Amino acid sequence: MKKITPYLQRLNDGRTVWYHGEIITNLDQHPAFKGTISSIDSLLNLQSKEDTQPLLTYKTEEGAHAHLSFLVPHTHKDLELKRLAYKSWADHTFGVMSRLSEYSRSLITGWYANRNQYESSYPGFSKKIEDYYEKSRKFDLLSTAAGHDPQKNRGSASEEKDSSILHVTRKNNEGIFVRGAKMIATAAPYVDELLIYSFHKRGEKEREFANVFFVPTNAKGLHIVCRDSFAEINLDDYPLSSRFDEMDAVLIFDDVFIPWERVIVLEDPEFAWKIRNDKAGSLLSQHQTVVRLVSKLESIAAIGNELAENAGATQFLHVKEMLAELIIQLETIKALLIASEHKATLYNGILLPDKDALATARNLGTKYYPKALELLQRIGAGGLLQAPSSVNELNGPIGHLLEEYFRGTYTSAEERTRFTKLAWDIIGSSLGARHELYERFYSGDPVRTYAAQYQNYNKRKQLIDYAYELII
Repeated sequence: MKKITPYLQRLNDGRTVWYHGEIITNLDQHPAFKGTISSIDSLLNLQSKEDTQPLLTYKTEEGAHAHLSFLVPHTHKDLELKRLAYKSWADHTFGVMSRLSEYSRSLITGWYANRNQYESSYPGFSKKIEDYYEKSRKFDLLSTAAGHDPQKNRGSASEEKDSSILHVTRKNNEGIFVRGAKMIATAAPYVDELLIYSFHKRGEKEREFANVFFVPTNAKGLHIVCRDSFAEINLDDYPLSSRFDEMDAVLIFDDVFIPWERVIVLEDPEFAWKIRNDKAGSLLSQHQTVVRLVSKLESIAAIGNELAENAGATQFLHVKEMLAELIIQLETIKALLIASEHKATLYNGILLPDKDALATARNLGTKYYPKALELLQRIGAGGLLQAPSSVNELNGPIGHLLEEYFRGTYTSAEERTRFTKLAWDIIGSSLGARHELYERFYSGDPVRTYAAQYQNYNKRKQLIDYAYELII
């Protein structure tokens, strides 16, 4: 009988998760969710195992063990420890689970570490974020973030107020009530807490939309509306989809009550934008995303190499070229990650990784990953379709024939079939298509993120002065 862990107990807290028009009450038993929930539970359990606890946790001031995503880094060693912890979880999921909470935890940790800088201008913020950070750390709460408004009319600006955008409907002595929607809340059905904010800058005419707050996933009136599941039941045939479908959801707030202690920003465009771009929160969270990207590109490079080896194709120069490109992608992002830590600087006592190295890695990732999938397709070619419908068929009536005709150059038919199905799961399955879309847009429109890197780059120091030196 499976042990009911604290995490599994928290899942049955009355949260309203909608899937195919029904409210799902036992998430860990439903085929659309149970594989991913089991994976998350396994990762959390690693924190208490003797051999993995030192890799994933640190001791707090109270002597308790907390996940390293909550550690405020003061030294290069601290950044290294955080990287290794992120990498461990990412490697367990082949890099395909992006919202295991380290991202939002890093935002919270950055705000907490940098809280005193805002206290004089925004009284009460410091205490609120301190209390929330300490609670999240103590109970090892999982969280995710949602900042985008519903896509209703992206092509024109209307003078009419859009009631679908999340806004405050009323206030009282205890807190506020909010109505509207936020997207895309990846992993929302599985986590304990949701961080709600505005992804884009709000103008003075949009004050009612400039809010930042935390809300528990079981809040009354909060509807978590899931997309279709990409999960599969069969682990042998769908090694990724069966375990790592990180559900995406739209959050609909139907007059949801938010207590004042959870309201970080209320109808304040300036403060909402400052928090959104807080240096500590931004760079600590971006550090985690690049660690995960390294893990994902490692998986892609390993799959590509195995496809080529199984087909005996590594002797061809054009195949070597494609495999080298996968390696170059991986080594480039790894180098940028290490550079970000090496060039880290102190900011209000917090050691933060270099912003230019992180921005470069994240922007390259939006182009690298789709290209990597294309390279896998070209390396695997028709062999990606050369697999029986199920691994189990190899043990069926004509298994002896399948063993003869489906084996690889250096591997058995079963080994080659498993690798082919793994490759297809990341290239051709619904989960694979979702991940290509995700890597293109998870940090925003690439046009904007590239423009932002140019805008924020120290052009005077790095470019302009150097250009004038060349002509003198």
